Amino acid sequence: MLPKGADRERILELLEEEGGLRPGVVTKVHQQTGVPEADIYGVATFYHLLDPEGGVRVCQGLSCKLAGCDQVKADLDARGKKASYVACLGRCDFAPAAWDPEGDPTTPETAFSPSDPSFAIDLLGADAPRYDALEIARERGSDWVVGELETSGLQGRGGAGFPTHFKWNAVRGQAERERYIALNADEGEPGTFKDREVILRRPHLVLEGLAIAAEVLAVNDIYIYIRGEFGQVRAALERALSAAQARGDLGDHPRWHFVDGHGAYICGEETALIEALEGKRGMPRLRPPYPVEKGFRDKPTLVQNVETIACVPAIVRQGGAWFRDAGRTQPGSKLYCVSGHVARPGVYEAPLGVSLRDLLDLAGGVVGTLKAFSPGGASSGFLPADQIDLPLDFKSLADAGSMLGSAGLVVLNDTADMVEAALIQAVFFEDESCGQCAPCRIGTQMLRQALERYRAGETDALAHVSNIAWGMGEASICGLGQAAWMPLSSAMKYFPDEFEPTD
Repeated sequence: MLPKGADRERILELLEEEGGLRPGVVTKVHQQTGVPEADIYGVATFYHLLDPEGGVRVCQGLSCKLAGCDQVKADLDARGKKASYVACLGRCDFAPAAWDPEGDPTTPETAFSPSDPSFAIDLLGADAPRYDALEIARERGSDWVVGELETSGLQGRGGAGFPTHFKWNAVRGQAERERYIALNADEGEPGTFKDREVILRRPHLVLEGLAIAAEVLAVNDIYIYIRGEFGQVRAALERALSAAQARGDLGDHPRWHFVDGHGAYICGEETALIEALEGKRGMPRLRPPYPVEKGFRDKPTLVQNVETIACVPAIVRQGGAWFRDAGRTQPGSKLYCVSGHVARPGVYEAPLGVSLRDLLDLAGGVVGTLKAFSPGGASSGFLPADQIDLPLDFKSLADAGSMLGSAGLVVLNDTADMVEAALIQAVFFEDESCGQCAPCRIGTQMLRQALERYRAGETDALAHVSNIAWGMGEASICGLGQAAWMPLSSAMKYFPDEFEPTD
């Protein structure tokens, strides 16, 4: 229970202003907020970007490991430059990636699919500040908009694939009139960098989608939670917002709030994101209640991914049936990120349900011979080359024992060691577990340790992997622990010759 008048929501902002966890900062923030010092210290140590000694961050995600991030770190060390490994920087298309908080914040230009106006987002299209879809939504009303979303079949593009109209209706149905929208732009899934490009290239599309949601849900406050390493991305959205407000495109409301993430992958989980907005450690909440009932400040909250919200204007403008018919096996077009052993890593928009073979055509082909791929970020595990024609959609991948997730595809050629690849993902999940629940906290550590013992010659080190995986999948609070076992289990399933028998 906080002291009366304490202002927890300012903690992270004040810590950032003070340059992170420096001597005396905890006491100063306590004096400004009234929050106990121990609580502030716990928050400050949870987020790696609040570590003032971190120096240059070197990504050790799968794509960057494949591209030689260890040499990048060694070169920085040799030059006497302070550097530390981090889980993922959201720059998989520029692997091996490093980021200096004190350096140039710009991001080089990645590769894209050709412009196509039949796509919902069309990253290479002109980002004209039209806002005509917002006018249509105002004219036709909330019921019509949600009905078109239902017809469209739009599913959440952040990873879960949850029907968008269901979330919107759930918020609309709450008796509580104080409601919020939170845009999840804390893109941290290894292999994923699409939301970065959506905001950089189509910021008005994102703003219009949010404004439509606010109109439909009668929301007065929108919180935009942007990954802390994406300063250029936040600046692009702020410029677009200022321009739209100056023209009067958005009217007198809603109110817009920008919040920086501080380096915690888990905050991509919607309830952990809400905890961060409230100035806490980003630990997922037990559900129910769900955010649509009790979210930010314990009020109904719509949490939506960037790509999802950016699809809304096109659906309102051209109709739900148009969007539904744009998919191949499931509704809509989809942004796919492709990195790893490919000629042109980048973001490619295509009908939902295309295959890896189709995407490789866009990305210039495999560098070498295809061996395996991770279809939807670290959480999706690995699939072998013979599944190159599998439709990359929510249902087909679930049926194959994987998941589409955020559609961050990492391609591995025949030089890849699948034991090493599984270990890279195991290290990621152990590092990024929030530590709240035992199945995840202990399970991620056990998987990493088992792989290291196996590599050291202990041939039966993996004997209990299936039991650990079952416990994590059944008892973890959130999706991190429920899926962290998939890279190792899938590698053992599809590449048994690289793993000794575990009987």
